[in-house]
Amino acid sequence: MHDRSARPLDPTSDAAIAASVTPRPIEDVAADLGIPADALYRYGPHKGKISLDFVAEAESRPRGQLVLVTAINPTPAGEGKTTTTIGLGDALSQLGTSTAVCLREPSLGPVFGAKGGATGGGRAQIIPMQDINLHFTGDLHAITAAHNLLSALIDNHIHWGNALDLDARRISWRRVMDLNDRALRQITVGLGGPANGYPREDGFDITVASEVMAILCLADSLSDLEARLSRMVIGQTRGRRMVRAEELGGIGAMVALLKDAFQPNLVQTLEGTPALVHGGPFANIAHGCNSVMATRTALGLADVVVTEAGFGADLGAEKFLDIKCRQAGLVPSAAVVVATVRALKMHGGVPLKELGTPDAAAVTLGCGNLKRHVENLKKFGLPVVVALNHFTGDTPEELEAVRAALAAEGVDVFPCGHWARGGEGALDLARAVLDLLARRPKFEYLYPSELPLRDKIETIAREIYRAERVDFSSAATAKLKEYELAGFGDLPVCMAKTQYSFSADPTARNAPTGHTLPIREVRLSAGAGFVVALAGDIMTMPGLPSAPAAQDIFVMPDGFIAGLS
Repeated sequence: MHDRSARPLDPTSDAAIAASVTPRPIEDVAADLGIPADALYRYGPHKGKISLDFVAEAESRPRGQLVLVTAINPTPAGEGKTTTTIGLGDALSQLGTSTAVCLREPSLGPVFGAKGGATGGGRAQIIPMQDINLHFTGDLHAITAAHNLLSALIDNHIHWGNALDLDARRISWRRVMDLNDRALRQITVGLGGPANGYPREDGFDITVASEVMAILCLADSLSDLEARLSRMVIGQTRGRRMVRAEELGGIGAMVALLKDAFQPNLVQTLEGTPALVHGGPFANIAHGCNSVMATRTALGLADVVVTEAGFGADLGAEKFLDIKCRQAGLVPSAAVVVATVRALKMHGGVPLKELGTPDAAAVTLGCGNLKRHVENLKKFGLPVVVALNHFTGDTPEELEAVRAALAAEGVDVFPCGHWARGGEGALDLARAVLDLLARRPKFEYLYPSELPLRDKIETIAREIYRAERVDFSSAATAKLKEYELAGFGDLPVCMAKTQYSFSADPTARNAPTGHTLPIREVRLSAGAGFVVALAGDIMTMPGLPSAPAAQDIFVMPDGFIAGLS
């Protein structure tokens, strides 16, 4: 067998670049934000959690300005949203602006699957990169444990007499794990006789799709966390009454498991800019933003906070604005849309293997995807700028094609070199963002809360996806009516859809119009405070690719973990 531990480390890899930097002591990073040592709980020398008492104090201060970084629909060519968020934060710091970065925590599923980690790349990373991409401070493990504790309580309740008269066919609470495993999507539990409970169908979602994850990200205090967990709906009785989690007991134990995880995590960029990394739901199957606690804390401690929302703006940005900002009372001041020439060529029809060939015409065609995201963000009243991650193979003609395409939208395009040069490579972008922040726009939601749930879904489909119609399954239609009759009609909608397209077809790149959006299922997340609408074939438990990233990760003799990206 090949001895991978003897393989020389690629000095240009993200892991090697991160390892080449000596991190500042986490106390020094905290001091930059005015966080005293007694409010910081150290997880080693370079990671820490901010105490909830100090979080409450920070949230009561005047708020800085919030910048949202989002992107075009992702392609195998790469876009670099997290990298841009970090590079922009470092550039703002270099310009003398008090800045903090707010990011999501990586999930082990993508780390060991196809996507890789979520700590940026090149000279625009957060560190300690290996720790953050693996177990970090244990937040996702705590969420997994709390979620599955409730799962165990449900089956235990049925086993010991089922006093609530739960209908085993209508239990909606699935189990979770923080890995990709398609074999667990649909399972049967309780086999093996009476001692093992009652057999029933069940299944697993990935932890970041858990309602417990969404609640941790949206709650604004421990009491709010407990209240939200209590009102989660876990199923129905045989009389079709909705059953809430609080009726099973155990909510206090769930809060106990989540207490430490609820505290925001503090780390740093390669250049020492403070970064709050907390929470991590996926934007294709959940709301895709970091925690309200982290964002509010950062806004009370820095003049400018740069945050990201998952995947393309049709998913992450829409949910950030319509769900997170609505619930948390946040008002963003500007948005940055990230793209690459290579990705725009893919949206313009160029195959992955041919992206190295200059093709300004394909770039112009692919800019249809970029322009639609820009148009959509303007519907929320946000001023927008485009960050174009620069590759050495990009030609002047291709760069000009992007500028020309966006000029009609009145939006400036800034080629950025933060991957290679850190904050210095994003200084022009940072200056443009500061100019946008001086405008003080009038932010508004895409739809009012009182709009019926079906109309909310159709509004998103029409205004954001440019769908011609929405095809609701009979089951989805019935559930929407049921939720409204139960008093949940005012909730926002969390769309679960492929990230690769404006449509439900992952192969339909660029800017499709006139398509039909199929809504096959809707789920109630009463504790999180939204209704999930599943479009097309989207899965809440991903599978591994044919060549998982886990096959290339190994530990070197000195303990260094190689292969992470």
